[in-house]
Amino acid sequence: MSKLHVSTTVNGDEVDFLCDPRETLLDCLRDKLNLTGAKEGCGTGDCGACSVTVDGRLVCSCLMLGAEADGKQIETVEGLADGDVLHPLQQKFIDHAALQCGICTPGILVAAKSLLEKNPNPTEEETRYWLAGNLCRCTGYDKIIRAVMETAEELREAS
Repeated sequence: MSKLHVSTTVNGDEVDFLCDPRETLLDCLRDKLNLTGAKEGCGTGDCGACSVTVDGRLVCSCLMLGAEADGKQIETVEGLADGDVLHPLQQKFIDHAALQCGICTPGILVAAKSLLEKNPNPTEEETRYWLAGNLCRCTGYDKIIRAVMETAEELREAS
């Protein structure tokens, strides 16, 4: 089977790669672009560990083909920090010990950032609903929710 040429933008950088038409976006990000933040937890879109945004829409990269990324804007967890300066969400996750093993954390951070871009003042219920597709077996969810809610408040106060 012939490889497909894909031109896309990932975390603000234009990139090109070749992929098998059957390869997932997750595999392309990890294997072709060495962006290993997104993880494969389930491979069926049920856990959210592979969450990225594509043209501003939150997606499970294990369910999207790499070829479908052609011409799209993709953001991964690697694009959250600004050099050595952590995104406020990343810092709040550290402050609240809202991470442990790290498998789910990248997907939750991407999903939380997506939420705050769409709704800068979410209620706790809205936050829990938005993050319901991201499963965590280690921390429970209270620390994660507190970190997201405090980040929302901090970002509102800064603007």
